[in-house]
Amino acid sequence: MSDSFTGDWFGAQSRGQGQGRPGGLWEAMDQLRDMFEQRVMPPRMARGDVRHAVLTVLADRPMHGYQIISEIEERSGGTWKPSPGSVYPTLQLLADEGLITAEESGGKKTYSLTEAGRAEAGASEGRSAPWESASRRDAARSTVLPKAGAKLAQAAAQVATSGSPEQVQAAVDVLDEARRKLYSILAQD
Repeated sequence: MSDSFTGDWFGAQSRGQGQGRPGGLWEAMDQLRDMFEQRVMPPRMARGDVRHAVLTVLADRPMHGYQIISEIEERSGGTWKPSPGSVYPTLQLLADEGLITAEESGGKKTYSLTEAGRAEAGASEGRSAPWESASRRDAARSTVLPKAGAKLAQAAAQVATSGSPEQVQAAVDVLDEARRKLYSILAQD
């Protein structure tokens, strides 16, 4: 890591409000966040996965487009949120194939499976949903810890910026204990 991790962790004491972000901890937090953002990229979905996912979620109940996107995101644990640019053309294609119908109500189109769509969805029952693939599970696992670390760094930076000297020391004690506990997790068999 760079020298910013070894410098004044809490920034220059002479900096006042509105004079920019203090160095030290803020720089370290920015570097940490940048490192996680560069390394943590979920894999792209394979061709046909949006189609399969849409049929899978519509097999449960009729939904409008945004609900479909949200349902896929929820079922994937947040690792996959298909874009409207991939979902809506897929819905149109499925409608053209006679697998779904769209009913407009209140300015929104609600999509539901036709009998042919139910048969198509049923034919895929043995196949795992796209969000259940091994690469998706690995992506979810690889993003959870870095996100938690970035949130922890943000909280520490907030205490460093706004806390009293006693609060800062209490935060340092908490972080030291957390570091020890993390290493003890790795030491376990």
